[in-house]
Amino acid sequence: MDHLLKDSATLELYAWLDEDAELPGWDILVGNPFGQSLPEDQFTTVQNYFAEYHLEYFRQRLYRQFPSRLHALLLFATRVDAETFRTKHPARVFGKTLARARSQGAYVCSFHDSSWLDYLRLPHSLNLSTLDEIANHYWNGALVEEVGLTFLNERWREPPVIEALFQGKLEPVSTRPESGWLPGFP
Repeated sequence: MDHLLKDSATLELYAWLDEDAELPGWDILVGNPFGQSLPEDQFTTVQNYFAEYHLEYFRQRLYRQFPSRLHALLLFATRVDAETFRTKHPARVFGKTLARARSQGAYVCSFHDSSWLDYLRLPHSLNLSTLDEIANHYWNGALVEEVGLTFLNERWREPPVIEALFQGKLEPVSTRPESGWLPGFP
């Protein structure tokens, strides 16, 4: 599995953080690309919980060697992935700063296309075998664009956004901060 790393070689990852967040604050999953739903949006909240539940249930059955989405830091594999996420979900990063960190010591990290979660969160009804198929693609490291998905009888295409499920220690890397206020402006 080339998208699962158990190593100590230095790894560089990215996250959108609140401006006053410090590295220990990352334990609260502030790098989570999907964050929390708005309190008044109960349908989205239920979909988010269900998507996470099914991915975790499937991981526990067939992919135990991978870090749990519930117990890992959810970061972006590259700066490009973080910026693509900002383009797709500007409200999720509004007012946040793009932060870069490097691993320290031994870690476990796996890489997955978070567009699978975008698909799971669409307002549609999926049967259990389809949910299992999606979860298998996610944990196998497949990209959404490699699979012919449809939504409302149309081909559903999304650019990949590779997230990193990271368990280990990170140290911040000082760079010129980039803001989530306006795309393309520091």
